Amino acid sequence: MSNIVSTTAKDGSTVEFNYENPKSGAMKDVYFAPDKSYVVAFYKKQLDYAGLSRLEKLVGKYREQIFESEGGDYWKDIFCWPEKIVEYDGMTGIVVPAYQRHFFFEAQALQGEEKEGKWFASAKNYNRHVPEEERGALNTFLRVCLKLAQGVRRLHAAGLAHSDLSYKNCLIDPKSGSACIIDLDGLVVPGLFPPDVLGTPDFIAPEVMESLDLPKEKRVLPTRKTDQHALAVLIYQYLFHRHPLRGKKVWDPDDDKRQESLEMGKNALFIEHPTNRENAYDDRDPEEVNALAPWSLVNKLSYKSMGPELSELFERAFIDGLHNPDLRPTANEWEDALSMTADRFVKCNNPQCIGKGFIYNNAGHPACPYCGTRLNGPLPFLDFYVASPQGNFLREKNRRMVIWHGVRLYQWHADRYVVSNEKTKPEDKEAVAYCVFHNGAWNLVNVNLPDLKVVYENGNQVDRKIGIGQKVVLANGMQLILKSPPNGRAVTVGFTK
Repeated sequence: MSNIVSTTAKDGSTVEFNYENPKSGAMKDVYFAPDKSYVVAFYKKQLDYAGLSRLEKLVGKYREQIFESEGGDYWKDIFCWPEKIVEYDGMTGIVVPAYQRHFFFEAQALQGEEKEGKWFASAKNYNRHVPEEERGALNTFLRVCLKLAQGVRRLHAAGLAHSDLSYKNCLIDPKSGSACIIDLDGLVVPGLFPPDVLGTPDFIAPEVMESLDLPKEKRVLPTRKTDQHALAVLIYQYLFHRHPLRGKKVWDPDDDKRQESLEMGKNALFIEHPTNRENAYDDRDPEEVNALAPWSLVNKLSYKSMGPELSELFERAFIDGLHNPDLRPTANEWEDALSMTADRFVKCNNPQCIGKGFIYNNAGHPACPYCGTRLNGPLPFLDFYVASPQGNFLREKNRRMVIWHGVRLYQWHADRYVVSNEKTKPEDKEAVAYCVFHNGAWNLVNVNLPDLKVVYENGNQVDRKIGIGQKVVLANGMQLILKSPPNGRAVTVGFTK
């Protein structure tokens, strides 16, 4: 029988919850609202001054700063943010929104379980336990990673840091490409001593790991730079379903604790390091390799298989910046790279392919690294140019879009000052062009590009306008202006081999 309790939050509002059968965690007991639209989580231990001050700032100043500024509604899907502070029966608690429905498994085997990121971070869990219909595909995992990068970027822009960014504190849904950062009551708030939690194994930055045996006052504390390490690990795990630092090297065969400390701390070494193969992942038991394939086949599915933008950031995160925090990529850089990488996604011709597609990385005769299927005929791609102040167009480094049947272009492809994020205007979310394969040719159809015109084809300069509703057959070497200077972009057309 329900035991509905009503209490008054610190902001004066009424909060009701069912005060029985709590869901118990390590630090909090969680009770549901009568309509299950929110939960009330009570701390098992009394909060100190810093803990209570942190909550007051998070539900006040920072919540207002993030959710009531331009694009604030966007963050409601990415953050499960504490909304109110309550006190009841001598306990302090917080009110947070309930998780959205798509963050719970639907298939029978795991029905009702939260889609905690750990289910998707290792090949063992992903291959053996995640139902096929809820596994997602490479392009949806790219969207998951993009959402996480955007969330971390927004926290850092507000001056906050996450003390425990990990798969334990991220819910993801690869089926829809959604992600949500949870347990945000432990954020690092400026001016307050950070929480005692220093991270989750697998995600603790090497400099923090090295300091764990030091007296508390000498330990390295969580910062934006430790977040940058954890974010890089999350992205690598979601794209490859393996850990970037857990390889074959055994640093201490007799002491598991010391092995963990060295592997994740002082001696941390990228499993795909191009010159130091001491911790290489590709020297494993054949049965284990087969059970964890294709993710265990590092030579076929290396970090470079994700294209030039992400490859560069993986190298900075796990080679240059692994032991030098100042060199780690920012969340904003991950966001940009993931967005551009999504434009290189190519659908695989094999309907049984586990990745459902792959990233075109400029290789000749491209083939899917997941299943080996080659492209069925050449595909066009667009290389992007931006207008300079002088009015001419300059090549954008690594920016390329692969064309396949049904792919769409948006305003952020045509206009250099439009980006796809929380500030994107509703009208800019509509496709401005799309591509179709028809009568043996690739056609670009103009939906809403008033300036679209061909300026070079068949070796000649031309000035041929493509009106709205009209189409143009893409040809190798063709040059088009999508939008006129000073904001616009131009493209040249090439074809895969």
